[in-house]
Amino acid sequence: MAEETPLDKFKQALTGASRAIAREAEVEVAWSADSPSASGKNFRVPLPGRDLPPEQVAEARGFADSFALKLRHHDADLHSKNAPPEATARACYDEFERVRYEALGANNFGGIKANLESATEMRVLSDPIARAQTREDVPLQTALSLMLREKLTGEAVPEAAQHGVELVREFIEERVGDDFENLLTSLDDQEAFQSLSLDMLQHLDLTQPSDSPDEADNDQGDDEEGQEEQEEGDQDQGEGDAQSSEMAGEMSEGDSDGEGDTEMSSDSEMQDGEPGEEGDDGMMPVRPNRPQGEIPMDLDYTSYTEAYDEEIPAEELCDAEELDRLRAYLDSQLTGLQGIVTRLANRLQRRLMAQQNRSWDFDQEDGVIDAARLARVVVSPGTSMAYKIEKDVEFKDTIVTLLIDNSGSMRGRPISIAAISADILARTLERSGVKTEILGFTTRAWKGGQSREQWLADGKPPNPGRLNDLRHIIYKKADEPWRRARRNLGLMMREGLLKENIDGEALMWAHNRLMARREDRRILMVISDGAPVDDSTLSVNSAGYLEAHLRKVIDWIERVSPVQLVAIGIGHDVTRYYRRAVTIMDVEQLGGTIIEQLAELFEEEKGRR
Repeated sequence: MAEETPLDKFKQALTGASRAIAREAEVEVAWSADSPSASGKNFRVPLPGRDLPPEQVAEARGFADSFALKLRHHDADLHSKNAPPEATARACYDEFERVRYEALGANNFGGIKANLESATEMRVLSDPIARAQTREDVPLQTALSLMLREKLTGEAVPEAAQHGVELVREFIEERVGDDFENLLTSLDDQEAFQSLSLDMLQHLDLTQPSDSPDEADNDQGDDEEGQEEQEEGDQDQGEGDAQSSEMAGEMSEGDSDGEGDTEMSSDSEMQDGEPGEEGDDGMMPVRPNRPQGEIPMDLDYTSYTEAYDEEIPAEELCDAEELDRLRAYLDSQLTGLQGIVTRLANRLQRRLMAQQNRSWDFDQEDGVIDAARLARVVVSPGTSMAYKIEKDVEFKDTIVTLLIDNSGSMRGRPISIAAISADILARTLERSGVKTEILGFTTRAWKGGQSREQWLADGKPPNPGRLNDLRHIIYKKADEPWRRARRNLGLMMREGLLKENIDGEALMWAHNRLMARREDRRILMVISDGAPVDDSTLSVNSAGYLEAHLRKVIDWIERVSPVQLVAIGIGHDVTRYYRRAVTIMDVEQLGGTIIEQLAELFEEEKGRR
């Protein structure tokens, strides 16, 4: 057996400490080259150097301690019960809770306090507050959390964030009054702390005041009126649960039949992809009898300049060696996820193949003997019309585009799961003859980039519209075989790629690429974790500028366009935007949810035929 390295020993010690703090014997700690994250009892913390530099060791310990304290002191159901709907308020609300459970550990254990300080300093360095020059540049949730941490633990604001906090300190203290002091007295009571947090958010005008009693009565009447609809929805959910049980049975059959092995033995099998499919840019001409598909431009939305926007293949954003390394890292994330997604992918493939190939014409003069007529044939060998012929079913040519949010809030486990699911989906659909395109969207820079610089140089004209440089990434073209594009998906793991998200224009881009295809049926699936956010644009336009544009684009696609649109929200409810949408709270559900949503779309098509 190979001798354990110092890094191995440190990991064992870190795991043991995390289990002790969380009081959970099943906690597991793993290293991450990306942002730290936690999913249930699985922690991913920054990987220190081989010689274990003290500052890096402290950072790893700090994040592990934070995740363990959350597991011990945080009630997720209670937290989400009264979470405010406003985006900024929700971000502050979440930060307050993190500060609360971290303060419980810091105030009781000096070692934990020092570790958490190192983690906070690391977190602040990548936060926009470290680069803030004006009050408008300061993310309010970060400033509030650091000021609250200062009050609850006595820890000073990290040096990198001091300037940013001072820019807004007076503004905050004028409005919150004694709120910080009140929160200090309820540190051990999450429900009371939550209630006081909401009061402070209201004092900061981040949430709306509670309704009057009369309005509350009206709301209660509305709730009772809608109760029947909810019960009907519960019945539908029950049917869905029955289907889930059936699916679980199929998955077990798949295991016994060795289907999981079949799917993942595919590296050699997929080498047989058809050559010469890849066009100049993966696009085909539009059929002349196709409905109008271009999204109208009169949506009360403009961009200040498009000169710095880019649409770029993934392989052009980093060299081949780095792509190989990132892909290897992505493959390492498949552990624990590959089996379930593979079985669901096999189920989708069986559905598609059944729709395409299994249809018969009965009562034929010749062909294959119809088993139902076998007795008649034996008694009267000359009987006619006792045969059947297999026929090809007209299965619409189909293309599926997967549009993945590449914003900073997806960093960590969510973007890993999205990349893995896109990889497996592309393989499955390619086997079934369905084209797949994988796209991503983000911005080229934080805080506006060159677009904002040009606007400043032009004298800051009012209402400039979108004020950032778009980056639209092509991970896999529709006509590109999966084997050629698989490496590109590793790019999503690259540190620094994920920035801000302007969803409306990304949706228009993906939609128009679909409309330029020759396939009869087009499906656009969006994977996102919330509303569009771009600080530069929102700081000089109305607060709902990007969100209003997104809603208009979605409404047009759903009402007018032949493209079928479906969305999957990660941790945030996207049903308020998309008519067909599903929200998942655990990113581990993403792979199965993608497969099930597509399977439902194909089943609907089969029913219409």
